[in-house]
Amino acid sequence: MAKAYERRWWVMLVLSISLFMVVVDNLIVNVALPTLQRELSATTSGLQWIVDSYALVFSCLLLAGGGLGDRLGRKRALQVGLLLFVIFSTLAAFADSTTSLIVWRGAMGIGAALVFPATLAIITNLFIDPVERAKAIGLWSAVSGMAVAFGPVAGGFLLEHFWWGSIFLINLPIVAVALIAGHFLVPETRGSTHHRFDVVGLVMSIVAVGALVFTVIESPHWGWGSTRSNVGFVIAISALAFFIWFEQRRKDPLLEVGFFRNARFSAATGSIGIAFFSLFGFTFLVTQYFQFVRGYDPLESGLRTLPFAIGAGVTAPIAARAALRWGTKKVVALGLLNMAIGFFIVSQVDADSAYFGPVIISMLIMANGLALVTSPATEAVMGSLPREKAGVGSAVNDISREIGGTLGVAVTGSVFVSMYSPKILDLFNQIPGLVPALPEGVLEMAEESVGAAYQVAQQSPAEAQPLVLQAVSDAFMHGFGRACLVVAVTALVGSLAALKFLPARASNA
Repeated sequence: MAKAYERRWWVMLVLSISLFMVVVDNLIVNVALPTLQRELSATTSGLQWIVDSYALVFSCLLLAGGGLGDRLGRKRALQVGLLLFVIFSTLAAFADSTTSLIVWRGAMGIGAALVFPATLAIITNLFIDPVERAKAIGLWSAVSGMAVAFGPVAGGFLLEHFWWGSIFLINLPIVAVALIAGHFLVPETRGSTHHRFDVVGLVMSIVAVGALVFTVIESPHWGWGSTRSNVGFVIAISALAFFIWFEQRRKDPLLEVGFFRNARFSAATGSIGIAFFSLFGFTFLVTQYFQFVRGYDPLESGLRTLPFAIGAGVTAPIAARAALRWGTKKVVALGLLNMAIGFFIVSQVDADSAYFGPVIISMLIMANGLALVTSPATEAVMGSLPREKAGVGSAVNDISREIGGTLGVAVTGSVFVSMYSPKILDLFNQIPGLVPALPEGVLEMAEESVGAAYQVAQQSPAEAQPLVLQAVSDAFMHGFGRACLVVAVTALVGSLAALKFLPARASNA
């Protein structure tokens, strides 16, 4: 371990590469959504599942991944996770249907659930000085923030020059570097206690998260308040309640629920979840806005997310030092407030709003806010736990990100569909003679898919085409604006909650 400490910043580089790949794959697919809608005939619900299947499996298995790392060794978990990740990435690249892509994207989450908590747990055990650990976690957060924007840029470049499967094959060389360098540089660490694995807790956590996300995504089609929707929410709440009850009574739980009695741990975890709820919900829609409404190609769309990488990359290291000086409470609350402001600004844009104006300003403010939240809040979570619990603590931190992001896509996608579908019908009905002239089933497809709605213009009478294009754009912006308002309000509530419940420093917890 002494040699590993001497080369700890080289170890940090390997961990950053591994982290970067996992986060990039969370978002690289977003820029390909319009392409996948065309190539695989995916509906809006199908697109939500293509995005969320990865994040859902990832979040469901993070506790298991963190626990296995603590028990069997974090380096081993990291390397096995990388290997699984690249195998399933290759299978996803050659998927030939929406369903098969959803399946293999979900399987990629198994590998990610082993990789992600291992990176942060190794950092916590290797960087033992609190100030240096804060810097390392700040760098970890900066890498994560830059990956948020690099994903769409890399995806856009690959889609510009290759077929859509290349966005998954790009993982192969990255994994090769991480595996070889990690074998020689990364030290093996594990927790000091070993217990039987909590299978019941794992199953209940999967049922709770899975039922919640599935119900939120499908409720716009079932009908909010319908029997199926209500049953889904009841299953999710019941499974969560049983999970908490069971974990409190088990001697060797998957998650020590008592951790959440520490206000610093629980409030910081909640802040991270809210930040990523807002971020993932926004990115799910903004790439479609750039391509469908603004007419940018995938690469142009990806490049227009670069301000996010710049804002997050510059702010993250500063955020860690700011939290040491002014306290976690003020920095995290300011970050969530900035995110709320950014989302409110973008909720007011229209189809013709200048990119070098409200759009880029909103993204810079959001990125600044995200970095102010993630670095200090992550340090608060990890600093609240003993080092032997680093794997589980890292998993909880990561779960808050992934469940927040998964629900962000599910909720904002559902809000969008709930606003977009009736609006597009209303606007189409206002165009004289359009609806009777459309082939059977086309109108229903336009309700389900923005891409299909644009294709309606090609099947419309020539004199109606400009009106159809304007109607689709207006309907999209109606749903987009309302969805962005939802995430703005969520971030604002999170900011107020951080001011109320998050202690400024560890000594106050």
